[in-house]
Amino acid sequence: MTIKLYCFGESGNSYKAALALQLSGLDWEPVFVDFFGGAARSPEYLAINEMGEAPVMVDGDVKLSQSGVIQQYVTDKSGKFGGTSQDEKYEVLRWVLWDNHKLSSQAGMTRFLMNFLPEDKRPAEVIPFMQGRLKAAYKTLEKHLEGRDWIVGDGITNADISCCGYLYYPEPFGFDRAQWPNIDRWLSNISDQPGWKHPYDLMPGSPADRA
Repeated sequence: MTIKLYCFGESGNSYKAALALQLSGLDWEPVFVDFFGGAARSPEYLAINEMGEAPVMVDGDVKLSQSGVIQQYVTDKSGKFGGTSQDEKYEVLRWVLWDNHKLSSQAGMTRFLMNFLPEDKRPAEVIPFMQGRLKAAYKTLEKHLEGRDWIVGDGITNADISCCGYLYYPEPFGFDRAQWPNIDRWLSNISDQPGWKHPYDLMPGSPADRA
């Protein structure tokens, strides 16, 4: 049975789930959620996910939301991305939780404020504050990746798939990978994986579609 992932291309959290599915080799397909058209707030979608968010994964009778949960499901089903030992398993989880709190949540919000809100509604004081917090997160990741190809262990894990979620997007939000050589190298390691695709190629929906 084909796994369905309700998602949209602009969503870095959707990308985390889509990329995990894509690289796992599991049979899956994206289902477009017209988030900017209000689809996630419709009664039909709220029946799928009462949180009104994407992504949502449906695999037969299994229905899951939240990217980290979906990533763990992919790991349990495919045997990939979870680390090779108990210690690595907890270290992967530590970085997934760090990313959700310190990196992706703030990158997603900053990118949204800077690119998807009308110019006259962009909060001039909030954006630099968020960028400052993001810079601290980049420093943490950059330092950790010194001398490492991957965040945990010797291969790609959910830690990498989670932390990279927003870092391939072209819209400006205060991240220039050229300024962070270790992060830049690590992102190339991920994009060199067989089957890797850019978020706008992996999932339906992009700013160009709404232009």
